[in-house]
Amino acid sequence: MFRLAILFLLSSSIVFADPGFQCGTTISDAEVTKAEKHFQANKIVSNSSAAAASPINVYFHVVAKDTTIAGGNVPDSRILSQMSVLNAAFAGTGLTFSLARITRTINATWFNNVFPENVYQTEMKRSLRQGGAADLNIYTVGLPFPLEGGFRLLGYATFPFSYNSAPQDDGIVLNVDILPGGPFLGYDRGKTLTHEVGHWVGLYHTFQGGCGGSGDMVSDTPPEASAAFQCPIGRESCFDGVVDPIHNYMDYTNDDCRTQFTPGQIARLQSQMATYRGKLVTN
Repeated sequence: MFRLAILFLLSSSIVFADPGFQCGTTISDAEVTKAEKHFQANKIVSNSSAAAASPINVYFHVVAKDTTIAGGNVPDSRILSQMSVLNAAFAGTGLTFSLARITRTINATWFNNVFPENVYQTEMKRSLRQGGAADLNIYTVGLPFPLEGGFRLLGYATFPFSYNSAPQDDGIVLNVDILPGGPFLGYDRGKTLTHEVGHWVGLYHTFQGGCGGSGDMVSDTPPEASAAFQCPIGRESCFDGVVDPIHNYMDYTNDDCRTQFTPGQIARLQSQMATYRGKLVTN
């Protein structure tokens, strides 16, 4: 389904960025074409005369299998650290995020079994989700299933244009171990949530569409044949004389490497938020 953007990491107690993230369910080029046709027909463009946007309310739902930290019941300090990372990454985009509430639910079934589009994630979201289109709900769970090749699911997000058709599904599901200070070396500084929120505000992967076509629909992110891992300085996967955007938050490089959104991405996310989430943004 095109509304999901999913990330994987090699499963281990300590995981090095080798190869790191791998994409699972992504939006196809045909689905991008459909979504972009609707976007262009309904597009609202934020402008400099608009009032500054209020912060986005964040409802952080900690779902744990028991009351221990090892069981997923992470302390407030890690959530506050994650919020700081998120706001630092989006500085200059016109978006800020305010922690509205932390909820805590002990439910081993949800913690162990939530997965994209299954009955457990539907139950969880219907029970816990708060707010409307412009409110961000984040759910931390175990996502423990080893997948083909040993990859482990890190998180997945919905896109803004999916809200009207499935409002209760809206939000981000995150592997609890990917919060700052987690065990995945190279992905332990909270940038995975930045990446997932990038999808939630309307951005595609930098490598969407590969070297041809319209790519990620942003003109100032160079085309990229495939996701980049670790931090391969000088990588030129399309052999077009332009290096890959490995420092972009919407690639799969490690946390130290990902440091930026481009002006084109900022313009896009502002318009996506105005069009689909009723959030006029200026920066």
